[in-house]
Amino acid sequence: MAGDGCNGNGAAAAAGVVPEIKFTKLFINGEFVDAVSGKTFETRDPRTGAVLAHVAEADKADVDLGVKAARDAFDHGKWPRMSGYERGRLLSKFADLVDQHTEELAALDGADAGKLLLVGKVIDVPSATQMLRYYAGAADKIHGEVLRVSGKYQGYSLREPVGVAGVIIPWNFPTMMFFLKVSPALAAGCTVVVKPAEQTPLSALYYAHLAKLAGVPDGVINVVPGFGHTAGAAITSHMDVDTVAFTGSTEVGRLIMESAARSNLKPVSLELGGKSPLIIFDDADVDMAVNLSRLAIFFNKGEICAAGSRVYVQEGIYDEFVKKAVEAAQNWKVGDPFDVTTNMGPQVDKEQFEKVLKYIEHGKSEGATLLTGGKPAAAKGYYIEPTIFVDVTEDMKIAQEEIFGPVMALMKFKTVDEVIEKANCTRYGLVAGIVTKSLDVANRVSRAVRAGTVWVNCYFVFDPDAPFGGFKMSGFGQDQGLGAMDKFLQVKSVITALPDSPWY
Repeated sequence: MAGDGCNGNGAAAAAGVVPEIKFTKLFINGEFVDAVSGKTFETRDPRTGAVLAHVAEADKADVDLGVKAARDAFDHGKWPRMSGYERGRLLSKFADLVDQHTEELAALDGADAGKLLLVGKVIDVPSATQMLRYYAGAADKIHGEVLRVSGKYQGYSLREPVGVAGVIIPWNFPTMMFFLKVSPALAAGCTVVVKPAEQTPLSALYYAHLAKLAGVPDGVINVVPGFGHTAGAAITSHMDVDTVAFTGSTEVGRLIMESAARSNLKPVSLELGGKSPLIIFDDADVDMAVNLSRLAIFFNKGEICAAGSRVYVQEGIYDEFVKKAVEAAQNWKVGDPFDVTTNMGPQVDKEQFEKVLKYIEHGKSEGATLLTGGKPAAAKGYYIEPTIFVDVTEDMKIAQEEIFGPVMALMKFKTVDEVIEKANCTRYGLVAGIVTKSLDVANRVSRAVRAGTVWVNCYFVFDPDAPFGGFKMSGFGQDQGLGAMDKFLQVKSVITALPDSPWY
Protein backbone atom coordinates (compact mmCIF):
# COMPACT_ATOMS: atom_id res chain seq x y z
CA MET A 1 0.00 0.00 0.00
CA ALA A 2 1.10 3.59 -0.54
CA GLY A 3 2.58 4.87 2.67
CA ASP A 4 4.43 1.70 3.64
CA GLY A 5 7.69 3.53 2.99
CA CYS A 6 6.87 5.94 5.83
CA ASN A 7 6.01 3.38 8.45
CA GLY A 8 8.61 1.94 10.78
CA ASN A 9 12.04 2.14 9.19
CA GLY A 10 11.00 4.77 6.62
CA ALA A 11 9.96 7.31 9.26
CA ALA A 12 13.08 6.63 11.30
CA ALA A 13 15.29 7.13 8.28
CA ALA A 14 13.58 10.42 7.49
CA ALA A 15 14.68 11.80 10.83
CA GLY A 16 18.29 10.72 10.33
CA VAL A 17 19.62 12.79 7.43
CA VAL A 18 19.96 16.50 8.10
CA PRO A 19 22.38 18.44 5.87
CA GLU A 20 24.73 21.02 7.30
CA ILE A 21 23.09 24.44 7.17
CA LYS A 22 25.71 27.12 6.59
CA PHE A 23 23.74 30.26 5.74
CA THR A 24 20.78 31.60 7.70
CA LYS A 25 21.27 35.38 7.60
CA LEU A 26 20.05 37.90 5.04
CA PHE A 27 22.36 38.50 2.07
CA ILE A 28 22.59 42.23 1.33
CA ASN A 29 25.28 44.05 -0.64
CA GLY A 30 27.56 41.02 -0.71
CA GLU A 31 27.41 40.25 3.01
CA PHE A 32 25.41 38.00 5.32
CA VAL A 33 23.75 40.18 7.94
CA ASP A 34 21.18 39.90 10.72
CA ALA A 35 17.76 41.45 10.28
CA VAL A 36 17.54 45.03 11.51
CA SER A 37 14.96 43.90 14.06
CA GLY A 38 17.06 40.93 15.14
CA LYS A 39 14.09 38.66 14.47
CA THR A 40 14.36 35.13 13.13
CA PHE A 41 11.80 32.58 12.00
CA GLU A 42 11.78 28.81 11.96
CA THR A 43 12.13 26.69 8.86
CA ARG A 44 10.95 23.13 9.52
CA ASP A 45 11.72 19.68 8.18
CA PRO A 46 8.49 18.32 6.67
CA ARG A 47 9.66 14.75 7.24
CA THR A 48 9.27 15.19 10.99
CA GLY A 49 7.96 18.70 11.69
CA ALA A 50 11.19 19.45 13.59
CA VAL A 51 12.94 22.82 13.32
CA LEU A 52 15.77 22.77 10.80
CA ALA A 53 17.09 26.27 11.39
CA HIS A 54 16.27 29.75 12.58
CA VAL A 55 16.56 32.18 9.66
CA ALA A 56 16.89 35.95 9.80
CA GLU A 57 13.46 37.49 9.17
CA ALA A 58 13.45 40.41 6.76
CA ASP A 59 10.82 43.11 6.96
CA LYS A 60 10.48 46.56 5.39
CA ALA A 61 13.69 47.97 6.90
CA ASP A 62 15.73 45.09 5.50
CA VAL A 63 14.07 45.27 2.10
CA ASP A 64 14.91 48.97 2.02
CA LEU A 65 18.57 48.09 2.57
CA GLY A 66 18.46 45.37 -0.08
CA VAL A 67 16.82 47.65 -2.61
CA LYS A 68 19.31 50.42 -1.85
CA ALA A 69 22.19 48.01 -2.47
CA ALA A 70 20.61 46.85 -5.72
CA ARG A 71 19.87 50.42 -6.81
CA ASP A 72 23.44 51.56 -6.11
CA ALA A 73 24.83 48.54 -7.95
CA PHE A 74 22.62 49.33 -10.95
CA ASP A 75 22.99 53.11 -11.02
CA HIS A 76 26.70 53.28 -10.22
CA GLY A 77 28.11 49.76 -10.45
CA LYS A 78 29.73 47.86 -13.29
CA TRP A 79 27.19 45.04 -13.75
CA PRO A 80 24.89 46.79 -16.27
CA ARG A 81 27.88 48.55 -17.83
CA MET A 82 30.12 45.56 -18.48
CA SER A 83 29.84 43.80 -21.80
CA GLY A 84 27.27 41.08 -22.24
CA TYR A 85 30.13 38.69 -22.86
CA GLU A 86 31.66 39.50 -19.48
CA ARG A 87 28.32 39.11 -17.68
CA GLY A 88 27.86 35.78 -19.43
CA ARG A 89 31.33 34.64 -18.40
CA LEU A 90 30.57 35.34 -14.73
CA LEU A 91 27.18 33.62 -14.96
CA SER A 92 28.86 30.56 -16.47
CA LYS A 93 31.33 30.53 -13.59
CA PHE A 94 28.36 30.79 -11.19
CA ALA A 95 26.81 27.73 -12.90
CA ASP A 96 30.06 25.79 -12.53
CA LEU A 97 30.12 26.49 -8.78
CA VAL A 98 26.50 25.36 -8.41
CA ASP A 99 27.35 22.10 -10.20
CA GLN A 100 30.24 21.54 -7.80
CA HIS A 101 27.83 21.73 -4.84
CA THR A 102 24.98 19.68 -6.33
CA GLU A 103 24.83 17.09 -3.56
CA GLU A 104 24.72 19.68 -0.78
CA LEU A 105 22.15 21.86 -2.52
CA ALA A 106 19.86 18.94 -3.34
CA ALA A 107 20.03 17.89 0.30
CA LEU A 108 19.06 21.38 1.46
CA ASP A 109 15.94 21.36 -0.71
CA GLY A 110 15.22 17.79 0.36
CA ALA A 111 15.25 18.67 4.04
CA ASP A 112 13.59 22.07 3.65
CA ALA A 113 10.86 21.16 1.14
CA GLY A 114 10.52 17.38 1.37
CA LYS A 115 11.80 16.98 -2.18
CA LEU A 116 13.38 13.74 -3.36
CA LEU A 117 17.15 13.90 -2.99
CA LEU A 118 17.72 11.85 -6.14
CA VAL A 119 15.46 14.12 -8.21
CA GLY A 120 17.27 17.14 -6.82
CA LYS A 121 20.61 15.73 -7.93
CA VAL A 122 19.60 14.55 -11.40
CA ILE A 123 16.86 17.05 -12.35
CA ASP A 124 16.47 20.16 -10.19
CA VAL A 125 20.05 21.35 -9.80
CA PRO A 126 21.25 20.31 -13.29
CA SER A 127 18.16 21.95 -14.85
CA ALA A 128 18.88 25.11 -12.89
CA THR A 129 22.46 25.33 -14.13
CA GLN A 130 21.31 24.57 -17.67
CA MET A 131 18.96 27.53 -17.33
CA LEU A 132 21.75 29.75 -16.02
CA ARG A 133 24.07 28.79 -18.88
CA TYR A 134 21.31 29.37 -21.44
CA TYR A 135 20.94 32.98 -20.31
CA ALA A 136 24.69 33.39 -19.90
CA GLY A 137 24.87 32.66 -23.62
CA ALA A 138 22.12 35.20 -24.32
CA ALA A 139 23.73 38.05 -22.39
CA ASP A 140 25.72 39.32 -25.40
CA LYS A 141 22.87 38.84 -27.88
CA ILE A 142 20.54 41.64 -26.78
CA HIS A 143 19.91 43.68 -29.90
CA GLY A 144 17.95 46.74 -30.86
CA GLU A 145 16.83 47.55 -34.40
CA VAL A 146 17.64 50.06 -37.10
CA LEU A 147 14.44 52.04 -37.78
CA ARG A 148 13.33 53.32 -41.17
CA VAL A 149 12.26 56.77 -40.02
CA SER A 150 10.57 59.05 -42.58
CA GLY A 151 12.28 62.33 -43.43
CA LYS A 152 15.74 63.62 -42.68
CA TYR A 153 16.32 61.43 -39.65
CA GLN A 154 18.15 58.34 -38.55
CA GLY A 155 16.53 56.03 -36.00
CA TYR A 156 17.48 53.01 -33.97
CA SER A 157 16.17 51.26 -30.86
CA LEU A 158 18.00 50.05 -27.77
CA ARG A 159 16.96 47.32 -25.33
CA GLU A 160 18.20 48.41 -21.92
CA PRO A 161 17.99 46.72 -18.51
CA VAL A 162 14.96 47.95 -16.60
CA GLY A 163 16.81 48.39 -13.30
CA VAL A 164 16.10 46.73 -9.95
CA ALA A 165 13.99 43.58 -10.21
CA GLY A 166 12.04 42.22 -7.27
CA VAL A 167 11.85 38.43 -7.46
CA ILE A 168 9.41 36.47 -5.29
CA ILE A 169 9.61 32.69 -5.63
CA PRO A 170 7.56 29.77 -4.27
CA TRP A 171 8.49 26.80 -2.12
CA ASN A 172 7.76 23.87 -4.43
CA PHE A 173 10.93 24.14 -6.57
CA PRO A 174 13.26 26.43 -4.58
CA THR A 175 16.30 25.90 -6.79
CA MET A 176 14.67 25.87 -10.20
CA MET A 177 12.48 28.87 -9.44
CA PHE A 178 15.45 30.90 -8.21
CA PHE A 179 17.27 30.47 -11.49
CA LEU A 180 14.15 30.66 -13.65
CA LYS A 181 13.74 34.30 -12.55
CA VAL A 182 17.23 35.41 -11.60
CA SER A 183 19.08 34.09 -14.68
CA PRO A 184 17.35 36.25 -17.35
CA ALA A 185 17.33 39.25 -15.01
CA LEU A 186 21.09 39.08 -14.49
CA ALA A 187 21.79 38.38 -18.16
CA ALA A 188 19.79 41.49 -19.07
CA GLY A 189 21.97 43.59 -16.75
CA CYS A 190 19.46 44.06 -13.93
CA THR A 191 20.16 43.78 -10.23
CA VAL A 192 17.81 41.74 -8.05
CA VAL A 193 16.21 41.54 -4.61
CA VAL A 194 14.99 37.99 -4.08
CA LYS A 195 12.46 36.89 -1.49
CA PRO A 196 12.41 33.11 -1.26
CA ALA A 197 9.36 31.43 0.25
CA GLU A 198 9.45 31.41 4.04
CA GLN A 199 9.03 27.61 3.97
CA THR A 200 12.21 27.10 1.90
CA PRO A 201 14.77 29.89 2.29
CA LEU A 202 17.95 27.85 2.66
CA SER A 203 19.11 27.13 -0.89
CA ALA A 204 18.55 30.72 -2.08
CA LEU A 205 20.99 31.96 0.56
CA TYR A 206 23.53 29.37 -0.57
CA TYR A 207 23.15 30.55 -4.18
CA ALA A 208 23.85 34.11 -3.12
CA HIS A 209 27.08 32.90 -1.51
CA LEU A 210 28.12 31.04 -4.67
CA ALA A 211 27.34 34.07 -6.85
CA LYS A 212 29.74 36.15 -4.78
CA LEU A 213 32.41 33.45 -5.14
CA ALA A 214 31.85 33.53 -8.90
CA GLY A 215 32.66 37.25 -8.98
CA VAL A 216 29.17 38.71 -9.30
CA PRO A 217 29.61 42.23 -7.86
CA ASP A 218 28.21 43.16 -4.46
CA GLY A 219 24.66 44.47 -4.54
CA VAL A 220 23.72 42.67 -7.75
CA ILE A 221 22.05 39.78 -5.90
CA ASN A 222 20.33 40.38 -2.56
CA VAL A 223 18.31 37.70 -0.74
CA VAL A 224 15.81 38.70 1.94
CA PRO A 225 13.97 35.73 3.49
CA GLY A 226 10.76 36.64 5.24
CA PHE A 227 6.99 36.56 5.00
CA GLY A 228 4.80 37.67 2.15
CA HIS A 229 2.80 40.26 4.07
CA THR A 230 5.97 42.00 5.29
CA ALA A 231 9.06 41.39 3.12
CA GLY A 232 7.08 40.52 0.00
CA ALA A 233 4.77 43.49 0.37
CA ALA A 234 7.74 45.79 0.92
CA ILE A 235 9.25 44.67 -2.39
CA THR A 236 6.08 45.00 -4.45
CA SER A 237 5.26 48.46 -3.06
CA HIS A 238 8.82 49.83 -3.14
CA MET A 239 9.23 52.97 -5.21
CA ASP A 240 12.78 51.99 -6.20
CA VAL A 241 11.90 48.53 -7.49
CA ASP A 242 11.39 48.75 -11.24
CA THR A 243 9.72 45.40 -11.98
CA VAL A 244 8.48 42.35 -10.09
CA ALA A 245 8.60 38.72 -11.21
CA PHE A 246 6.43 36.36 -9.17
CA THR A 247 5.49 32.70 -9.16
CA GLY A 248 2.82 31.58 -6.71
CA SER A 249 -0.89 31.57 -6.11
CA THR A 250 -3.44 33.53 -8.11
CA GLU A 251 -4.67 35.21 -4.91
CA VAL A 252 -1.22 36.57 -4.07
CA GLY A 253 -0.65 37.51 -7.70
CA ARG A 254 -3.70 39.77 -7.53
CA LEU A 255 -2.30 41.47 -4.40
CA ILE A 256 1.03 42.05 -6.14
CA MET A 257 -0.68 43.73 -9.09
CA GLU A 258 -2.60 45.99 -6.72
CA SER A 259 0.53 46.91 -4.79
CA ALA A 260 2.51 47.61 -7.96
CA ALA A 261 -0.27 49.84 -9.27
CA ARG A 262 -0.57 51.79 -6.03
CA SER A 263 3.17 52.49 -5.86
CA ASN A 264 5.17 53.35 -8.98
CA LEU A 265 3.12 51.44 -11.58
CA LYS A 266 5.94 48.94 -11.91
CA PRO A 267 5.29 46.17 -14.43
CA VAL A 268 4.78 42.67 -13.05
CA SER A 269 5.02 39.19 -14.52
CA LEU A 270 2.93 36.49 -12.88
CA GLU A 271 3.13 32.71 -13.18
CA LEU A 272 0.18 31.58 -11.11
CA GLY A 273 -2.01 28.60 -10.38
CA GLY A 274 -3.26 25.80 -12.56
CA LYS A 275 -5.93 23.12 -12.73
CA SER A 276 -4.62 21.37 -15.77
CA PRO A 277 -6.38 18.72 -17.87
CA LEU A 278 -4.72 15.51 -19.04
CA ILE A 279 -6.86 14.11 -21.88
CA ILE A 280 -6.51 10.43 -22.77
CA PHE A 281 -8.20 9.11 -25.91
CA ASP A 282 -9.38 5.59 -26.74
CA ASP A 283 -6.45 4.90 -29.07
CA ALA A 284 -3.84 5.54 -26.37
CA ASP A 285 -1.57 2.84 -25.02
CA VAL A 286 -3.26 2.33 -21.65
CA ASP A 287 -0.16 1.38 -19.70
CA MET A 288 1.75 4.40 -21.03
CA ALA A 289 -1.20 6.67 -20.26
CA VAL A 290 -1.50 5.34 -16.72
CA ASN A 291 2.19 5.95 -16.04
CA LEU A 292 1.96 9.43 -17.54
CA SER A 293 -1.10 10.32 -15.47
CA ARG A 294 0.59 9.08 -12.30
CA LEU A 295 3.63 11.22 -13.01
CA ALA A 296 1.44 14.22 -13.92
CA ILE A 297 -0.26 14.40 -10.51
CA PHE A 298 1.97 12.59 -8.00
CA PHE A 299 5.38 13.93 -9.06
CA ASN A 300 6.75 16.29 -6.41
CA LYS A 301 3.76 15.29 -4.18
CA GLY A 302 1.44 17.17 -6.52
CA GLU A 303 3.07 20.42 -5.43
CA ILE A 304 3.51 21.79 -8.92
CA CYS A 305 1.48 24.43 -10.75
CA ALA A 306 1.47 22.35 -13.92
CA ALA A 307 0.12 19.17 -12.27
CA GLY A 308 -2.33 17.18 -14.38
CA SER A 309 -4.95 17.14 -11.65
CA ARG A 310 -7.99 16.68 -13.95
CA VAL A 311 -7.67 13.43 -15.90
CA TYR A 312 -10.22 12.87 -18.67
CA VAL A 313 -10.36 9.34 -20.11
CA GLN A 314 -12.45 8.38 -23.14
CA GLU A 315 -15.16 5.84 -22.38
CA GLY A 316 -13.74 2.99 -24.50
CA ILE A 317 -10.72 2.50 -22.21
CA TYR A 318 -12.08 4.11 -19.06
CA ASP A 319 -12.72 0.95 -16.99
CA GLU A 320 -9.33 -0.57 -17.82
CA PHE A 321 -7.61 2.74 -17.13
CA VAL A 322 -9.28 3.19 -13.72
CA LYS A 323 -8.25 -0.29 -12.57
CA LYS A 324 -4.64 0.19 -13.62
CA ALA A 325 -4.48 3.77 -12.31
CA VAL A 326 -5.50 2.62 -8.83
CA GLU A 327 -2.85 -0.11 -8.87
CA ALA A 328 -0.23 2.39 -10.05
CA ALA A 329 -1.12 4.84 -7.27
CA GLN A 330 -0.90 2.13 -4.64
CA ASN A 331 2.57 1.19 -5.91
CA TRP A 332 3.81 4.81 -5.74
CA LYS A 333 6.01 4.62 -2.67
CA VAL A 334 5.57 7.38 -0.11
CA GLY A 335 8.46 7.82 2.27
CA ASP A 336 11.76 9.40 3.22
CA PRO A 337 12.82 11.68 0.35
CA PHE A 338 16.45 10.76 1.04
CA ASP A 339 15.71 7.09 0.24
CA VAL A 340 16.42 6.42 -3.46
CA THR A 341 13.49 3.96 -3.65
CA THR A 342 10.94 6.59 -2.59
CA ASN A 343 8.62 8.09 -5.21
CA MET A 344 6.98 10.80 -3.10
CA GLY A 345 8.00 12.68 0.02
CA PRO A 346 5.99 14.80 2.47
CA GLN A 347 3.99 17.93 1.73
CA VAL A 348 6.04 21.04 2.39
CA ASP A 349 4.54 21.98 5.78
CA LYS A 350 1.68 21.41 8.18
CA GLU A 351 -0.49 24.08 6.57
CA GLN A 352 -0.25 22.50 3.12
CA PHE A 353 -0.74 19.01 4.60
CA GLU A 354 -3.97 20.08 6.29
CA LYS A 355 -5.15 21.96 3.19
CA VAL A 356 -4.82 18.86 1.01
CA LEU A 357 -6.64 16.68 3.54
CA LYS A 358 -9.42 19.26 3.70
CA TYR A 359 -9.87 19.11 -0.08
CA ILE A 360 -10.06 15.33 0.14
CA GLU A 361 -12.91 15.72 2.63
CA HIS A 362 -14.60 18.17 0.25
CA GLY A 363 -14.40 15.56 -2.47
CA LYS A 364 -16.11 12.98 -0.29
CA SER A 365 -18.81 15.34 0.96
CA GLU A 366 -19.63 16.60 -2.53
CA GLY A 367 -20.30 13.08 -3.77
CA ALA A 368 -17.10 11.98 -5.50
CA THR A 369 -16.01 8.37 -4.96
CA LEU A 370 -12.65 7.84 -3.30
CA LEU A 371 -10.95 4.84 -4.93
CA THR A 372 -7.60 4.90 -3.15
CA GLY A 373 -5.58 7.00 -0.73
CA GLY A 374 -7.13 9.95 1.03
CA LYS A 375 -5.31 9.61 4.36
CA PRO A 376 -2.06 10.59 6.04
CA ALA A 377 0.62 8.07 5.14
CA ALA A 378 2.59 8.17 8.40
CA ALA A 379 2.16 8.98 12.07
CA LYS A 380 4.89 11.64 11.91
CA GLY A 381 5.58 14.23 9.23
CA TYR A 382 3.38 15.61 6.49
CA TYR A 383 2.94 12.56 4.28
CA ILE A 384 -0.29 11.92 2.33
CA GLU A 385 -1.25 8.84 0.33
CA PRO A 386 -1.64 9.21 -3.46
CA THR A 387 -5.36 9.82 -3.88
CA ILE A 388 -7.78 9.14 -6.75
CA PHE A 389 -11.41 10.24 -7.01
CA VAL A 390 -13.96 9.17 -9.65
CA ASP A 391 -17.57 10.28 -10.14
CA VAL A 392 -16.26 13.84 -10.20
CA THR A 393 -18.37 16.61 -11.73
CA GLU A 394 -17.11 19.92 -13.08
CA ASP A 395 -18.72 21.97 -10.29
CA MET A 396 -16.91 20.19 -7.43
CA LYS A 397 -14.12 21.94 -5.55
CA ILE A 398 -11.67 19.15 -6.39
CA ALA A 399 -12.34 19.79 -10.09
CA GLN A 400 -12.18 23.58 -9.97
CA GLU A 401 -9.70 24.65 -7.27
CA GLU A 402 -5.96 24.15 -7.21
CA ILE A 403 -5.20 21.63 -4.46
CA PHE A 404 -1.40 21.51 -4.83
CA GLY A 405 -1.27 17.96 -3.55
CA PRO A 406 -1.43 14.31 -4.70
CA VAL A 407 -5.14 14.26 -5.57
CA MET A 408 -6.36 13.07 -9.00
CA ALA A 409 -9.87 13.87 -10.22
CA LEU A 410 -10.64 11.17 -12.80
CA MET A 411 -13.49 11.75 -15.27
CA LYS A 412 -14.99 10.02 -18.33
CA PHE A 413 -15.84 11.57 -21.70
CA LYS A 414 -17.32 10.46 -25.03
CA THR A 415 -16.43 12.90 -27.81
CA VAL A 416 -13.66 15.29 -28.75
CA ASP A 417 -16.00 18.28 -28.63
CA GLU A 418 -17.18 17.30 -25.16
CA VAL A 419 -13.70 16.98 -23.70
CA ILE A 420 -12.54 20.27 -25.22
CA GLU A 421 -15.42 22.01 -23.47
CA LYS A 422 -14.66 20.24 -20.19
CA ALA A 423 -10.93 20.94 -20.42
CA ASN A 424 -11.63 24.65 -20.83
CA CYS A 425 -14.13 24.69 -17.95
CA THR A 426 -11.68 26.31 -15.54
CA ARG A 427 -10.48 29.77 -14.61
CA TYR A 428 -6.92 28.58 -15.18
CA GLY A 429 -4.97 28.01 -18.38
CA LEU A 430 -1.43 26.97 -17.57
CA VAL A 431 -0.83 23.60 -19.29
CA ALA A 432 -2.66 20.65 -20.80
CA GLY A 433 -1.71 17.12 -21.76
CA ILE A 434 -2.99 14.99 -24.65
CA VAL A 435 -2.45 11.25 -25.11
CA THR A 436 -3.43 9.91 -28.52
CA LYS A 437 -1.98 8.18 -31.59
CA SER A 438 -4.01 10.41 -33.94
CA LEU A 439 -2.15 13.41 -35.31
CA ASP A 440 -5.47 14.99 -36.33
CA VAL A 441 -6.86 14.71 -32.80
CA ALA A 442 -3.63 15.98 -31.25
CA ASN A 443 -3.56 19.01 -33.56
CA ARG A 444 -7.23 19.82 -33.10
CA VAL A 445 -7.23 19.57 -29.32
CA SER A 446 -3.89 21.33 -28.81
CA ARG A 447 -5.26 24.34 -30.68
CA ALA A 448 -8.64 24.29 -28.94
CA VAL A 449 -7.43 24.02 -25.35
CA ARG A 450 -6.74 27.39 -23.75
CA ALA A 451 -3.40 26.77 -22.10
CA GLY A 452 0.08 28.24 -22.40
CA THR A 453 1.77 24.87 -22.88
CA VAL A 454 0.37 21.65 -24.37
CA TRP A 455 2.24 18.36 -24.03
CA VAL A 456 1.36 15.62 -26.52
CA ASN A 457 2.18 12.04 -25.46
CA CYS A 458 4.48 13.39 -22.76
CA TYR A 459 4.25 15.51 -19.60
CA PHE A 460 6.52 17.81 -17.59
CA VAL A 461 8.86 18.42 -20.52
CA PHE A 462 10.56 21.72 -19.75
CA ASP A 463 13.46 23.28 -21.60
CA PRO A 464 15.19 26.66 -21.30
CA ASP A 465 14.32 27.38 -24.94
CA ALA A 466 10.58 26.60 -24.58
CA PRO A 467 8.54 29.60 -23.34
CA PHE A 468 6.38 28.81 -20.32
CA GLY A 469 3.48 30.92 -19.09
CA GLY A 470 -0.25 30.88 -18.56
CA PHE A 471 -3.54 31.97 -20.07
CA LYS A 472 -6.51 33.34 -18.14
CA MET A 473 -5.96 33.40 -14.35
CA SER A 474 -2.75 31.40 -14.62
CA GLY A 475 -1.00 34.71 -15.16
CA PHE A 476 0.93 36.54 -17.86
CA GLY A 477 4.51 36.99 -18.88
CA GLN A 478 6.83 34.24 -20.05
CA ASP A 479 9.49 32.28 -18.24
CA GLN A 480 12.10 30.38 -20.25
CA GLY A 481 13.02 31.16 -23.82
CA LEU A 482 14.73 34.33 -25.01
CA GLY A 483 11.43 36.16 -24.55
CA ALA A 484 11.76 35.80 -20.78
CA MET A 485 14.40 38.52 -20.91
CA ASP A 486 11.82 41.00 -22.21
CA LYS A 487 10.37 41.56 -18.75
CA PHE A 488 13.77 42.74 -17.58
CA LEU A 489 14.42 45.00 -20.58
CA GLN A 490 12.87 48.22 -21.80
CA VAL A 491 12.94 49.63 -25.34
CA LYS A 492 14.29 53.08 -26.14
CA SER A 493 14.07 54.76 -29.55
CA VAL A 494 16.85 57.19 -30.56
CA ILE A 495 16.11 59.61 -33.42
CA THR A 496 18.89 61.77 -34.85
CA ALA A 497 18.53 64.57 -37.38
CA LEU A 498 20.39 64.03 -40.67
CA PRO A 499 20.00 67.34 -42.55
CA ASP A 500 22.64 66.60 -45.17
CA SER A 501 22.08 62.90 -45.83
CA PRO A 502 22.43 61.95 -49.53
CA TRP A 503 19.45 59.57 -49.21
CA TYR A 504 16.40 59.13 -47.00
